[in-house]
Amino acid sequence: MSKNIILTDQEIKHKTKRIAYQIYETFIDEEEVVLAGIASKGYVFAEKIASELKSISDLKIILCEVHVDKLNPQLAIQTSISAEEYANKGLILIDDVLNSGTTLIYAVKHFLDVPLKKFKTAVLVDRNHKKYPVKADFKGISLSTSLLEHVQVEFDLDGNSNAWLS
Repeated sequence: MSKNIILTDQEIKHKTKRIAYQIYETFIDEEEVVLAGIASKGYVFAEKIASELKSISDLKIILCEVHVDKLNPQLAIQTSISAEEYANKGLILIDDVLNSGTTLIYAVKHFLDVPLKKFKTAVLVDRNHKKYPVKADFKGISLSTSLLEHVQVEFDLDGNSNAWLS
């Protein structure tokens, strides 16, 4: 199956920086924010956003890895930090691709059990094929694709990150 590149490494860096600025503008009144990335690529994207945020703001960034069983998302969700560490803070739930919304909606549900000051979502690619009423507040790119097409994101430390449609 052929790869149709939809985002190059340079474009991913640009979109990451733009999302970081949007997050900073939204959370400018906060001292700290939690970037909760869905394992594994969502967490890598959260780390990239955190790096950009640190370069443009004085926000204290708390990274949190969120483990969702993508085959059985209703199972208990695990986070790398305790609920007390993100309670009463601003939180951004981050993933690489928003496809059907299943993973994101179950992760959102998990965080709703704890009081938060603000709660937003961010994705690199929004596919517009949602079966749940969930949206990305911050997104790199929106694509209208067929259900047979698949979006894949690869984050490479050597500067070869890209997203493609197959």
